[in-house]
Amino acid sequence: MVEELPKILGHIETMETLDLEGVEPTSHVVQLENVLREDVPRPSLPVEKALEQAPDPQPGGFGVPSPGRS
Repeated sequence: MVEELPKILGHIETMETLDLEGVEPTSHVVQLENVLREDVPRPSLPVEKALEQAPDPQPGGFGVPSPGRS
């Protein structure tokens, strides 16, 4: 890493000399498209089914020990 730092700083100095007037900022160099499926709401697992094998079920959720206690 120590050997690479001067190279990285050299690249930054080179970039600082570029005329970027009118160039829009980007987060990626290529156009990205969402390839995931559409998020469609659907019925979830019933609470009773989700909690049936929980070691410490509480009303409406999972019981979690307090920090420092097991």
